[in-house]
Amino acid sequence: MRTHLVSCLLLLASGCTHAPPRDDPATPSSAVAARPEDVATIDGVMRAFYEVVNVAPEAPRQWARDRTLYSPWIHFVAIGKEVEVFDHARFAAATEPLLRAGFREWEVHRTVRRYGNIAHVQSTYESRTGPGEGTPGRGVNYLQLYFDGTRWWVTSAVWQTEDAAHPIPPELLPPSRP
Repeated sequence: MRTHLVSCLLLLASGCTHAPPRDDPATPSSAVAARPEDVATIDGVMRAFYEVVNVAPEAPRQWARDRTLYSPWIHFVAIGKEVEVFDHARFAAATEPLLRAGFREWEVHRTVRRYGNIAHVQSTYESRTGPGEGTPGRGVNYLQLYFDGTRWWVTSAVWQTEDAAHPIPPELLPPSRP
């Protein structure tokens, strides 16, 4: 159950080279300015979504940068044996202990369906938790975004970590190379 949190949590956690002005997960999104390159495009949002979760063991988090990606009413939903729903502050608090061991996550495939100012992103990821090579994992994130005329906002992130009962289907994986 906690491993399901690790995937997205770290998608949101921290670890990039720029220290945020305030690194408190309870900081409201309006208290810290978003980096324009993080929110100007869907590609920028997805790049930042993954950058902020790559963190070395005991490294500082980027909760403030992470928070700027989301609408004030963001919900994170982890699908596993149980369904767990979090707002940003609860998500950060619940997953912080997992980040201490280190986490790396990267996107391997993406599908975007867009209509006007709304978008649905399916993003398949691979991850490693813990020090050194870590424990491998993978899963799929589903994000809902909207454009307010100035920037993109993530309104929800739902994910499921792959397991034996739920293998990732071929259409959500990168095309095979001959």
